[in-house]
Amino acid sequence: MTPINPELYRDAKKFLSDLAASTDKTGSAIQQDVTEIIDKVKKRGDAAVREYTERFDNIQRETARLSAEEIAGSKPVDAELMQDLSAAADNIRAFHKMELSQIKNWTMPCDTGTVGQRWSPLRRAGVYIPGGTAAYPSSVLMNVIPAQVSGVREIALASPPCRETGTVHPLVLAAARLLGITEIYAVGGAQAVAALAWGTETIKPVDTITGPGNAWVAEAKKQVFGRVGIDSIAGPSEIAVIADSTADPRLIAADLLSQAEHDTDARVFLLSPDMNTITRSVEELNRQIETLPRRDIAGRSVKANGYFMCTGSITEAAELVNTIAPEHVEVLTADPLDTARLVKNAGALFLGSYSCESIGDYWAGPNHTLPTNRTARFSSALSVRDFIRWTSVIQSQRSSLEKVYPCIARLARAEGLEAHARAVEQRFSDKENYNG
Repeated sequence: MTPINPELYRDAKKFLSDLAASTDKTGSAIQQDVTEIIDKVKKRGDAAVREYTERFDNIQRETARLSAEEIAGSKPVDAELMQDLSAAADNIRAFHKMELSQIKNWTMPCDTGTVGQRWSPLRRAGVYIPGGTAAYPSSVLMNVIPAQVSGVREIALASPPCRETGTVHPLVLAAARLLGITEIYAVGGAQAVAALAWGTETIKPVDTITGPGNAWVAEAKKQVFGRVGIDSIAGPSEIAVIADSTADPRLIAADLLSQAEHDTDARVFLLSPDMNTITRSVEELNRQIETLPRRDIAGRSVKANGYFMCTGSITEAAELVNTIAPEHVEVLTADPLDTARLVKNAGALFLGSYSCESIGDYWAGPNHTLPTNRTARFSSALSVRDFIRWTSVIQSQRSSLEKVYPCIARLARAEGLEAHARAVEQRFSDKENYNG
């Protein structure tokens, strides 16, 4: 293929300006399409789901839900691969169990008695697993396991049907079977999100929807938020590599390509104060891409969304990363721990030459469902916290409240809310009826 010669930036302002000007893929046309899909699913339920599945996936199914026979009878998966999935699931479950162990109910004394919080799991969760150009059993593990660890009792999984079989991809089904998921729907896109949020004749509505997807799925999650909870509005995959002269250009190129092969909208960033490292990394990238099965996708991604910046220092590189706030940040420097202290906004950090992003995607345990599109400035990886809710608990005693209730009444009247004031005063009135 034609050699990739990405633009090299030396000026931070131009770097950030060009990045900000990059096209927003979720335009008004997608918003309108998704609004129409959601509206039809709300009004017509299963009939609309069937019509959209036939229209977009070229599949005719009487019902979106897979039967027990379809789940059990899907194409066998290689035994060694199943062992790998099982081991990865163990790591992911161990991580999220540790996460849950840090979440506790609590109480503290206050001047009216006690206050506190208690948590409880959501009742029902919807998990969306994308299809399209690849299969994602790892996303099944990453979305289902924290829900299970949190104590969610009902988990519904939706994934687009394969055109060859009319059912969900065998690898997705294998991962779902491994985790004991039996409620599976062969439906994708915005119609799947709408069905999970609003419910149909056969799909019960859920309390939250998690999982990645394309621009239509992301827009649908955005539009149903408020009706249900969501994990995030996912954008294209991203990786930023901070490297110095000690970094191996072969590893830099390999790691950039690991994200570029996702889709043509994926973004890759290389920031280094060492020009030689950048030049050699680009050379390696061109060499390695030639043998990639998905080289066309990866090549288009790097050409359109590759940002290579020669910074004045590692500190400047980290500051730019904090502005980008990318999904994945790899630190390939002489002292990765020291460099990592400068990075505040990242979905996940990968420190050192042997901590490639692929480990996080499949094996280590921390969740690979991460904030994208600069949302790492204010949001975090999918976790058990996405599947629980907090309830505030307030318990006051008469002796304590008696000291402060006039203050509460004054505050209420200052806001013009007389009934609020009377509600607290009534508890200390000896009259049967309070007259002010």
